[in-house]
Amino acid sequence: MAEKLTKSDVEKIQAEIDDRKYVQRPKLIEEVKETRAQGDLSENFEYHEAKRAKNRNESRIRYLENVLKNAIMVEDEHEDGTVGINDSVTLYFPDDDMTETYKLVTSIRSDSAQNKISIESPVGAAIRGKKCGETVHITVSPEVAYDVIIKEIISGDAEDDDIQPY
Repeated sequence: MAEKLTKSDVEKIQAEIDDRKYVQRPKLIEEVKETRAQGDLSENFEYHEAKRAKNRNESRIRYLENVLKNAIMVEDEHEDGTVGINDSVTLYFPDDDMTETYKLVTSIRSDSAQNKISIESPVGAAIRGKKCGETVHITVSPEVAYDVIIKEIISGDAEDDDIQPY
């Protein structure tokens, strides 16, 4: 599946790929060599752990390169006063009489524990491009839907957002 990425996402992914290839890879290869020289490999925990770490690094490089290869570029520019990528949005849920604040991000940066929701999620897709004060109908499935009211939009950027580990 193609990831929707901004220019900032691509730069962060490329920086991680470069770090993993040119900084981490040589260290991990050297660690495998050193632990291999310690003798009997069948009982050498350090050797097996070094190989696992090297393989995890190689797997992450392949994953990130595949993400870039199949990416769909999206603009993080949007009209002033509307919800766009990197904006924090305060939503009022009338059914629950509750207010929540979310940051709208690309899926590679989403993190529900930090209230960073993807532009591809039901909420993210529904509120993107909407204005403060609008009531937005969010459809989660054919059986589940609800309304939210956009209370506040705070412009932001992607500087502090990390890409997901996997």
